[in-house]
Amino acid sequence: MEYEEAKEKIVTELQKKQKSKSKFYFNDLSKILDEKPRAAKKLINQMVNDQVLVYWSSGSTTMYGLPGTGKQAAAEHEDGEE
Repeated sequence: MEYEEAKEKIVTELQKKQKSKSKFYFNDLSKILDEKPRAAKKLINQMVNDQVLVYWSSGSTTMYGLPGTGKQAAAEHEDGEE
C-alpha cells in the first residue's frame, strides 16, 4: 500500500470514530490498513513524523490519534493560553 492511500484510509476512519474515541491502539490502525504489523508500523511511523497522527503514551500504553483531538489535547492548550 502506498503512503498517500494509507494516510487517507487512516484519517477517514479516525474522523468517523472521533465522537466515541480519540486515541487508538496500533492494532486498530493495522486493521484499518489491512496490513501486516511490520508494513503498518512503517506507514504509521511516517504519519507521526509528518504530523498526520500524534503519538501518545501513558508509560505502559502507547496509542495514536489525530492532532488536536481528545481530552489530553484540550488540557495541553489550556496551559499556554493564560
